[in-house]
Amino acid sequence: MTTAAALRAESARLIREKGGTSQGLVPTMGALHEGHAELARTAVEQNDVVVASIFVNPLQFGEAVDLARYPRTLDADLALLDAVGVDLVFAPDVDEVYPGGEPRVRISAGPMAEKWEGLPSRALRRRPDRGGQAAALRDARRGRRPELPAYRAYFGQKDAQQLALVQRMVADLNFPVEIVPVPIVRSADGLALSSRNRFLSAGEREAALVLSRALRLIEERAKAHQPLDLESVEALVRSQPLVELDYLDVVDPRTLEPLAENCRDTPFRGEGLALIAATVGKVRLIDNVPLDS
Repeated sequence: MTTAAALRAESARLIREKGGTSQGLVPTMGALHEGHAELARTAVEQNDVVVASIFVNPLQFGEAVDLARYPRTLDADLALLDAVGVDLVFAPDVDEVYPGGEPRVRISAGPMAEKWEGLPSRALRRRPDRGGQAAALRDARRGRRPELPAYRAYFGQKDAQQLALVQRMVADLNFPVEIVPVPIVRSADGLALSSRNRFLSAGEREAALVLSRALRLIEERAKAHQPLDLESVEALVRSQPLVELDYLDVVDPRTLEPLAENCRDTPFRGEGLALIAATVGKVRLIDNVPLDS
C-alpha cells in the first residue's frame, strides 16, 4: 500500500476476513536484514494482522548525501516480509507522509533526545530529529482499526535511545499502542546486525567486532558483581586503529541518564544499560547490552 487510505481499507478487509482482534506494526526504513525479520516474526506470532512500514524518513538524516546514500531495496524487502508472513506493507512516498512539505508543527522528544545520538555534534552526522520517530509512528498508525482491543508496535533494542523515546512518548501522549521491544539480532561473531554493515570493508567489519567484545566484557563484570571499570573497556576499543570511539557509558534504561554509581570502583548492583557508539572507517555503528546483576 502506498497511501494511508489504501492501508486503512486493506487492513479493515483483512481483519474482517480473519475475524481478528489484534494488529501489529513493524516500522522500518527498509534495507531489511535478519534483525528486521525477527521483528516481523515476533509480530506475526502475536497478532492476527501485521503491517510493516517502509519509509526512509528525511527528518532522520542530517545531510542530504546521507539520505541519498541510504539503500533502497524495496523488492528484496517485500520478499523478506512476505516470507515471514507479514500481511501488508505500507510504503508511502514523502508527499504522502508530509503532504504540505516538511512539517512545521512537530513533536518534541524532550531532554531524553538531547544526549547520546541527539547531541548536535552527532546529529549532524546522524538522525538530527529523534522526534522523527514520533512522526513515523503516528503516520504508520493510520492503518489502525480503532475497534481493535490490541494494537502493538515492534521496535528493536539495538537503537536503545529510539526505543526509550518511543516508550516515553506513548506513555506521555496516551497513545493506544503497546510497544514491544525485540532483542538485538547478532551475527555469529557477535556484530549487531545493521543496514549500515553493508558499507564496511572486510577489514573494517573485523575491527567493528571490538564493540560487541567491549559490551560483553562489561556484561561479564556486571554479572560477577565486579566494578565495571569503563576506563579499561574504553582502552580496549581505542586500541583498534580503525575504530573511533564516540561514547561508552552505562545508563539508566528508562531515563538514559548515566549511572553515577556502580560503574567505576564499586561492585555493580541493580540494573543498567551499557551504550556504545563508534565510527568504523566511515560507518557509524551503535550497540548496547542490558545489565542486570
